[in-house]
Amino acid sequence: MAQSARDIAAEAEQIALFLDFDGTLVEIAPSPEDVQLDRRVAPALESLRTQLGGALALVSGRPIAFLDEMLAPHRFDIAGLHGAQIRIGGDLRAQSDAPENMREAVRDLVRFANGHVGIIVEDKRISVALHWRLAPALKDEALDLMRKAAARLGPGVRLQEGKSVAEIVPAGASKGNAIAWLMATPVYAGRRPVFIGDDITDEDGFEAVNAMGGLSIRIGADRDSLAAIRLASPTALRHILVEAAENGGLTASSFSQN
Repeated sequence: MAQSARDIAAEAEQIALFLDFDGTLVEIAPSPEDVQLDRRVAPALESLRTQLGGALALVSGRPIAFLDEMLAPHRFDIAGLHGAQIRIGGDLRAQSDAPENMREAVRDLVRFANGHVGIIVEDKRISVALHWRLAPALKDEALDLMRKAAARLGPGVRLQEGKSVAEIVPAGASKGNAIAWLMATPVYAGRRPVFIGDDITDEDGFEAVNAMGGLSIRIGADRDSLAAIRLASPTALRHILVEAAENGGLTASSFSQN
């Protein structure tokens, strides 16, 4: 079948690629430190960044330092901690301050974790996450604790819920805001944003790229989403990224054809 002019234009357009990490580039693990990155991914991302003129960034709830360690020796543009940290071109361009009384909140969460098997506290300094993947029966109690902690910290923070996790983050930090910030910089400006994520925490990113006329992609089909299209799993995404890195020509249509 002959391609329409619109199809040809869509294939030729330049994209800016934004990628979540957990549940997107890697499978969700029982605890945050147990994730495993396919050895092909970081070199593939390096190749794709070159193809895209530098317009490739990770947009993750993880700290920048953790992502650098996982992707070493490669270093990418990153919006870490849900946008509370943003590094572009090797320079840290934006970083939120840790909310007041965060250390006190962390101590309360650690006490809870110490008394409940399977609860994990992930202290990211600027934010803090409480995981109950290994203790699903404690979800309601864990959420209640996080909601009370966020309320005590006040309007400078917000509570963000995800898959078996809740996180207290700076109020202004979100993946949607981070993508919008990056899209206003010279390397990304004028391109069509493509954002790929898997969780509730990615929905504001999907909303942002949809508003920009971009492409939102959700990994998995486990819940309703603002994402325009779905991919079955991180494995399916890795296949697309590695193939595009080897053969060139990554466009928005690379994802919709799978």
